[in-house]
Amino acid sequence: MKVHFIGAGPGAPDLITLRGLRLIQSCPVVLYAGSLVPAEIVAEAAPGARVVDTAPLDLDQIIAEIAEAQAKNLDVARVHSGDPSLYGAIAEQMRRLDALGIAYDVTPGVPAFAAAAAALSTELTLPDISQTVILTRTSVRSSAMPNNEDLTTLGKSGATLAIHLSVTNLAHVVKELSPLYGEDCPVVVAFRVGWPDQSFIRGTLADIRDKAKAAGLTRTALILVGRVLGEGADFTDSRLYAADHTHVLRPGKV
Repeated sequence: MKVHFIGAGPGAPDLITLRGLRLIQSCPVVLYAGSLVPAEIVAEAAPGARVVDTAPLDLDQIIAEIAEAQAKNLDVARVHSGDPSLYGAIAEQMRRLDALGIAYDVTPGVPAFAAAAAALSTELTLPDISQTVILTRTSVRSSAMPNNEDLTTLGKSGATLAIHLSVTNLAHVVKELSPLYGEDCPVVVAFRVGWPDQSFIRGTLADIRDKAKAAGLTRTALILVGRVLGEGADFTDSRLYAADHTHVLRPGKV
């Protein structure tokens, strides 16, 4: 018996990996985060499979479901949204499974920041502008941020920021980043990326809070901050495809 942690992707049902889909189709028990995993993905479960929405369950109840499956020697598909390595709360589940001697593995999924960039037709790392992407969040009702992971510290890098779970803390984001990035720095708030009702609010650090507030966004949104988001951004071509750039697969002319 094994538990398969599966990243279902950001919302579009066809963005799940083939491996993840096949596991859902084959496992006799499917536990999924109902508020964030598309119904079409769960509908792929085998006829007769036990399918449980874990949104109303606490950790003890979720582990109890898995322990019951173990007693019956039934594999479990544990389906999370996005990629489970990012704010997926899988580490605490794995710790419990280790204590119970239950085997598990992880199948990655498309993370929200990558899906947002794709939908925006935007590269998050442009030469001369930003070669680093920082994935982070702020403290709202969730656990506190570790020392030196505050936005002021991270923002000093000038890197592209993908700020999760923070749309209700946008005033704080703007306050901390404006002195570092400038009030004219482009910002995109990506709402429910990959879902039929996805939307994107473009602005700057000067006006994004008012725009997001007017749209009534309170959850399921990702904040992207950085100069790479500027439309028509002026950047240098990368060296990857430069005619005078040689490598083992494209040696220079003799």
